[in-house]
Formats: sequence, structure tokens, C-alpha cells
Amino acid sequence: MAQKLYVGGLPYETTEDDLRDAFSKAGTVESAIIIIDRATGRSKGFGFVEMSSEEEAQAAIEMYNEKDFGGRNLTVNEARPLEDRPRRD
Repeated sequence: MAQKLYVGGLPYETTEDDLRDAFSKAGTVESAIIIIDRATGRSKGFGFVEMSSEEEAQAAIEMYNEKDFGGRNLTVNEARPLEDRPRRD
């Protein structure tokens, strides 16, 4: 079963292909998404990677959490479900 990971602390110039290539060293990457700010069109510095199994996800966490990536330390952990928040106007 696929496992989704949160990846924070990404350099702003990181592309989804860069993210996919890096995490593929830990296993099969189902998807890699970088979150983009709608107003500026620039990366927000975090994204999500979906690994094909829990074992591969754990390997990716061990490989990249608190490790240097493009000059910044990454935060990699299991993604949590989006919480309901009041809408901002």
C-alpha cells in the first residue's frame, strides 16, 4: 500500500523531477508534488512524495530526514491528513 510523506525545508528552486529522482533512491516513487504559492507562483518550500510501500517510505525517511538537500536540511515524515480549518477570506 502506498505511503505519503511530507517533505519540508526544500530549496525553492527544487523541481518535482528533482524530488522524484532523489526519493527514487529509496524505492518506487508513485508521485512527487511541490506545493506552489498561488499568488507568487513560487514554491512554498515543501511538498509530498508518495512511495509505493511502507518499507520504502521508512527507508526514505531514514535516508533524508534531517539531511542536507541543496544546502537546506529536510524534514521528512509520514504525511498527516489535512485538518479542517476555518476558511480565510
